[in-house]
Amino acid sequence: MKINIYYGGRGLIDDPTLFVINKMQTVLEELNVTVERFNLHELKNSITTLPQTLKSADGVILATTVEWYGIGGFMQTFLDACWLYGDKEKISGIYMCPIVMATTYGEREGKLNLSNAWEILGGLPCSGICGYIEDISILEKNEDYSRLIEKKAENMYRTINQKVASLPASNQAVKQNVYKTKNADLTPQETEQLSQYAADDSYVQKQKEDISELASIFRDMMGVGPENDDTLYIEDFENAFRPRAGAEATYLFKIGGHKLPLFISVEGPDINCVYKEVDKVDVEISVEDEVLKKILKGSTTFQRTFMAGEMKMKGDFTALRDLDNIFVFS
Repeated sequence: MKINIYYGGRGLIDDPTLFVINKMQTVLEELNVTVERFNLHELKNSITTLPQTLKSADGVILATTVEWYGIGGFMQTFLDACWLYGDKEKISGIYMCPIVMATTYGEREGKLNLSNAWEILGGLPCSGICGYIEDISILEKNEDYSRLIEKKAENMYRTINQKVASLPASNQAVKQNVYKTKNADLTPQETEQLSQYAADDSYVQKQKEDISELASIFRDMMGVGPENDDTLYIEDFENAFRPRAGAEATYLFKIGGHKLPLFISVEGPDINCVYKEVDKVDVEISVEDEVLKKILKGSTTFQRTFMAGEMKMKGDFTALRDLDNIFVFS
């Protein structure tokens, strides 16, 4: 027989929950039970992988401490992982004993939450332990409490050994009727990494740059390289140019899929368009090729595209606003 203990507290020396699970572990090991403990606060970066450890267990002890409200984040994260990644068929045959000790109000609600959560997962219930312990010395000095904990460990052993049946609970119907979590081809580690990367703006931006670079490489392989890009869009800008007295500005368009940016210099009635790198300009614009084509067709304007978040710029905003007056596309 094997029993896993999942401890969701913070590992504090005076945590009464640690006293209880240590006592229960001693009793279970005396009964020749293999006991493996998982301290969630030490494994917080790999909690999503822990449901895999349930596959070898006949029973589990979910132990946590109520320090201010509820069962705590570590235990909740573990239960979430069981719902998302756990083997529900395996869980349906695992008995669970909840242990919730509180240094404040809420031990009974915590124990009930653990029991309900395990039954919704499809698991089997065992009688648990909950109590309000203001000082751990109360547990250490009271032999009646120690005997009570030992009896709970023995009862859990008998329940698992005899495979005691329990009546169906309405909580289990939730799993049958509501459980619609999609099976992903990704492992829990890959899913966790993906969510972290998706929230990392610098990573996302780097991926966009890599995609743009790959697109440029493929364009070169297909014969659409810089030699064919050095005149692209220049005629569109020159034809749409509407000179304005006193208008002077320099623009650098970094277009997705193009190796070199398009530099445009406006000085009154004169315009100069060329693909080249320039260190300092009034306005630097980053835009995808397809988005720029919409502007050149007259479907939208530079201002509307920027406000919609489809174009990024830095520099002089006044010069950016002038773009729609200097270049009129139709």
